[in-house]
Amino acid sequence: MSNSEQTQKMTSGKGFIAALDQSGGSSPKALRLYGIEEDEYSSEAEMFDLIHAMRSRIVTSSAFTGERVIGAILFEMTMDREIGGKPSAQYLWEDCGVVPFLKIDKGLADEEDGVQLMKPMPGLDELLSRAKEAGIFGTKMRSVINAASAEGIRKVVDQQFDIGEQVLKHDLVPIIEPEVTISIADKKEAEGILLDQLLRRLDELPDSFKVMLKLTLPETENLYQPLVNHNRVMRVVALSGGYSREEANERLSKNTGVIASFSRALTEGLDAKQSDEDFDATLDETIEGIYTASNSG
Repeated sequence: MSNSEQTQKMTSGKGFIAALDQSGGSSPKALRLYGIEEDEYSSEAEMFDLIHAMRSRIVTSSAFTGERVIGAILFEMTMDREIGGKPSAQYLWEDCGVVPFLKIDKGLADEEDGVQLMKPMPGLDELLSRAKEAGIFGTKMRSVINAASAEGIRKVVDQQFDIGEQVLKHDLVPIIEPEVTISIADKKEAEGILLDQLLRRLDELPDSFKVMLKLTLPETENLYQPLVNHNRVMRVVALSGGYSREEANERLSKNTGVIASFSRALTEGLDAKQSDEDFDATLDETIEGIYTASNSG
């Protein structure tokens, strides 16, 4: 794989990042939205087989190409499996022209100080080495902010950047994701605190390091322009965060330089029982809408 080509695509390519990284906890909901109920599988292994089949169907669709989808975030088990007869990351880049990322966090700790930090990640260096060997370009890790807590948000950002620097030392690009819950009453205030904390840690990074940021679509349009323009930020991407695809696209289109990294909003409307023709048509329409919103503003 050409790291320079991938870097160029992630820095300036037109399109968005597909988040295909549902893990064990979120898989039943993802399958249910895809038209597969929990009584249709009887073990975790069967569940993950069904999730992999769903992801494979998306990635091998004629609608899923590097012309509009510039990156895809994978779950560890997806990285370890094959798509189209090739290791997943290899298929994404060689056959689709899509840059592969890997979700590395192990889920969320209990809430404290209005936030949920990431759980410990034992064996992270080994996973990062394996990811690099598999052709992964970068990583993603998620924390959650549930209140405009200055102390809590500082802890989230510090944890994210500390692990991000560990990722960078493996020659991988971290996507730092401190998600702000969309339903909280003080969302706007939380986003202001988050911006200040992100700028603090970005300014402390060595000049040679570049990260990506995955952020909740803000209440104030273009709030994150200082991050988009920062010389240590490769790209700012947005999560859909529970907004409908229509609202997420509308909000995204008002934030210049920010592109999508949607998960649930990407698979909205897809169904396991659709014919391939209907599936591809639905996915094509979805991808076009997200692509257009990612290149607006």
